[in-house]
Amino acid sequence: MLIRVVEQWADDKPMKLKKDWCSLDEISTNLPLAVICSEDQKFTTHHGFDFEAIEKAYKSNQKKKKKTIRGASTISQQVAKNVFLWPGRSYLRKGLEVYFTALIELLWSKERIMEVYLNVAEMGNGVYGGEAAARTYFKCSASKLTKDQSAWLACILPNPRKYSPNKPTAYLEKRHAWIRKNMKIMQKVAWQ
Repeated sequence: MLIRVVEQWADDKPMKLKKDWCSLDEISTNLPLAVICSEDQKFTTHHGFDFEAIEKAYKSNQKKKKKTIRGASTISQQVAKNVFLWPGRSYLRKGLEVYFTALIELLWSKERIMEVYLNVAEMGNGVYGGEAAARTYFKCSASKLTKDQSAWLACILPNPRKYSPNKPTAYLEKRHAWIRKNMKIMQKVAWQ
């Protein structure tokens, strides 16, 4: 968050930072479900790393020599990066991410990891966490998010500065439908 504020300041843009911490029980159960369906379907069963996804991403990135690199970060890895590290791609940062992910998985419950994720994930330009995103995009609190709204928030997570649930592209529409389909299949998160 601090890095984003400094970037805005350096670009002579008005600094904006929207963030309101909420405990997991103050957030609609729809949002963690949507995020898991979108970002990390094995979240409740893995121990921080989805080795099958890592292998698929590696093979895909070897075959396709294009600018877009397929990632395989779990929610736990994203929490490690967002809370303890910096954005960007380097072997040093990735190594530290592995270390912090292992610590997080060892010391925190899945509920705690999800709570932190839903409070620190960037969900728009300067918009951090589910509560700020719910208020920004849907004029409601995170506790009132519907399944549809939650799926829209999960849709934009791969690139929240580019996408907005209020301006859906064809790609977002397709992604939203896929997330909603998976939400119907999964129905609820294991701890709910």
